[in-house]
Amino acid sequence: MAFREAVSGCLVVCAVAATLVAVSTRASAEPFPGAQQYASLEAPAFGTVTPAFDPSLPVVDASLNESVIEIPSGDVTLETTLFKPNGAGPFPMVVFNHGKLPGNAHDQPRARPLALAREFVRHGYVVVVPNRRGFAQSGGEYTGNGCNVEANGFTQARDVAATVAYMGKQPFVDSKHVVVAGASHGGLVTMAYGARDARSDIGVRGLINFSGGLRQDECPNWQKNLTSAFGEYGEHVKLPSLWMYGSNDSVWQGSLPDDMFASYTAHGARADMVDFGAYKNDAHRLVGDRDGVPIWWPRVKAFLADIGMPTDLQYQVSYPQAPSPTGYANVDAVAAVPFLDERGREGYENFLHQYSSRAFAVSDSGAWSWAEGGDDPMAVALDGCQKQSTEPCRLYAVNNAVVWSERSAAQTQTASR
Repeated sequence: MAFREAVSGCLVVCAVAATLVAVSTRASAEPFPGAQQYASLEAPAFGTVTPAFDPSLPVVDASLNESVIEIPSGDVTLETTLFKPNGAGPFPMVVFNHGKLPGNAHDQPRARPLALAREFVRHGYVVVVPNRRGFAQSGGEYTGNGCNVEANGFTQARDVAATVAYMGKQPFVDSKHVVVAGASHGGLVTMAYGARDARSDIGVRGLINFSGGLRQDECPNWQKNLTSAFGEYGEHVKLPSLWMYGSNDSVWQGSLPDDMFASYTAHGARADMVDFGAYKNDAHRLVGDRDGVPIWWPRVKAFLADIGMPTDLQYQVSYPQAPSPTGYANVDAVAAVPFLDERGREGYENFLHQYSSRAFAVSDSGAWSWAEGGDDPMAVALDGCQKQSTEPCRLYAVNNAVVWSERSAAQTQTASR
């Protein structure tokens, strides 16, 4: 499988996949290879997101009541992540379809789109995230269908249909209020599901496509194949859909998103396409970032209202909270960071060029790690550092402030989840 095809599905596989991380020890301090984050955040918000804290609302634990179940799909079972509000329900449901990372699909981590799940749970939804066959710990093997993009989408959509059918029978799910969404390869799969399988799922009211498609650089005329596939889906779909694409997407460049949308709507498919502009260094990462919620949620909320889905805020859910600034040093004072060797200080310099949703962790042994974006860069930075160190790792800087304190040097700071 060509690398570019794999990249087209990496956005919302897990928080780490949407985060650029640098990890090192004293022996090796090279930053993790990846694009630099110097671009400005230009994407406009389409509305506002209600603050997380509202004492009048019941509280859902920060874990979002996460659980992992197995859903039958033909001859295999699908490893599936559930996030849900408290109580017995029934709750409206969103089924979210993940993308694809490079390499063997079984090596891909279980899909956990935390930022997206948190916003939907706050609004009273059950969020269901099936790993399709061949992915993570799901049974079977991934079927790519060669260069036939249309067939690829239909093949993958079988597992979406099985998930909708199975979850619709659960007593805590309102089977009359369902929406199906996906990002990158999962966006393509969502639209394929809408063209065929959704016809028998009468409770599904709409489809949401975040930067969907499948890039296959090894296939001749892959752009034409992709555009034609969306045309086929649009010819048969009966459900309305919302499409969200950005102007600086590293996977879909030039007029390709417009071409896909035009092909999809050529036969009268009901769809609305939103260009949300440039997002950080790559619009393809929007849904994987907690920073992206104010951009996509207001527009998604309007779409949900249009198709008769609930949109009222129902719960408060805590976000990962940064430790308080300590005043130990200015965040730009590279020489003040303790325990780092020359390579480590180069890593910290690199950290300072990242977007403000960032964290840097260090241990007494000189191990270090930084993370940017995703849902919780604090947790990712701590985890990356700890994998390289026998000593406890602690946060040194979060966002634009130093949180390190010598008085608490004996304690490991952990990110609130």
